[in-house]
Amino acid sequence: MFVDVAKITVKAGKGGDGAVSFHRDKYTAHGGPDGGNGGCGGSIIFIADSNLSTLSDFRYKKKFFAQNGQNGTSGKKSGKKGEDLIIKVPFGTLIKDLETGKLLCDVSQAKQYVISHGGRGGAGNMNFSTSVRQSPRFSKPGEETKELELKLELKLLADVGLVGYPNVGKSTVITMCSEAKPQIANYHFTTLSPKLGVVKYSKDVSFVMADIPGLIEGAWKGVGLGHEFLRHIERCRMLVHIVDVSGSEGRDPVKDFENINEELKKFNPELLNRPMLVVGNKCDIAEKGSVERFRNYVETKGYLYLSAAASSNTGIKDMLNLIAEKLSHLPPAFLFTPDISDEESIDDKLEIKNKNGIYYVKSIWLKKLIKSVNFDDYDSMNYFQNSIAKSGLTEDLKKAGIQEGDTVNVDDIEFEFYE
Repeated sequence: MFVDVAKITVKAGKGGDGAVSFHRDKYTAHGGPDGGNGGCGGSIIFIADSNLSTLSDFRYKKKFFAQNGQNGTSGKKSGKKGEDLIIKVPFGTLIKDLETGKLLCDVSQAKQYVISHGGRGGAGNMNFSTSVRQSPRFSKPGEETKELELKLELKLLADVGLVGYPNVGKSTVITMCSEAKPQIANYHFTTLSPKLGVVKYSKDVSFVMADIPGLIEGAWKGVGLGHEFLRHIERCRMLVHIVDVSGSEGRDPVKDFENINEELKKFNPELLNRPMLVVGNKCDIAEKGSVERFRNYVETKGYLYLSAAASSNTGIKDMLNLIAEKLSHLPPAFLFTPDISDEESIDDKLEIKNKNGIYYVKSIWLKKLIKSVNFDDYDSMNYFQNSIAKSGLTEDLKKAGIQEGDTVNVDDIEFEFYE
């Protein structure tokens, strides 16, 4: 079954917590802190697999969680890193944030795509020992990670896209050119999903051809089958527009050509800028005047034209020669550029708002710091206060107009402000 859209939930592993421990044995007179660091959580990684052609594997399995990092232990032993979770998808899969629609990556190359990094492991108390604070009784927890709702969207990687009305001979063309074996019959919508075929043009030259299910008027807005598969044309380096010049179904070839081009334009105007070869098919049963009329119209519009009769293999070799010559001068298949995100710089942003005398501070860095503090421990409180002083938050609060005794709210935890 061909599935080209899927929705899944992923979550990178949480970082392991740092340990609070002190060295104790009968041969050591003054044991110090030896709590180890937590291990980092596993990351969510996507890779492309050439053995996959659809997203059908995600019809039933929809949740993917990477392994958490292990907690640190005594003896300055760090916790084990969580195992990365590798998710395999077909080449040409777009990974999008379901909520925002932002493109996170285009999995179209043989490399790893890290969608969500594992949480950092927390620091054990061995890291907080100083000449003044010799017995720290606090550590840092591992970094939390959040679930991501993702949309997977497959856009096939093909060099050539065959487009046209149903039953004009696209499946016959791809059968004559490659090893692909689509169903062929004399009725509309025989092809229910895109079919890929590798065309071995010569010993050193080959290319991928895609048979896109027949388009009809209104396909761009959801009419017929073609609208479900228009996305698969977007990567094609060139298009081959197959038209039935015989008018065997009572339609005008010129009108057919104009209608399909209009559907492509409405779906994505850029598609009409792609190189297009127009193939007048079924010439063996067409009137000569009809073929010449269509040829003249197409060439007047500036398109390259070729007559063919795919069922008898007439014109197929000439078509491949033209395609191979065109492709030799075209850039590689189109790759989508991920949306630039501000998320990496959010930690450095600090927002202070005064509402009814309470100063609300919004900062991911400060939120993480508070989670690591044991407010019942003197050393932990000192560490917290020193970190606040070094961060410049005190000066920022003063600039915002805070006075001694005023309330500061961070993530619903309130403090009184004193210098």
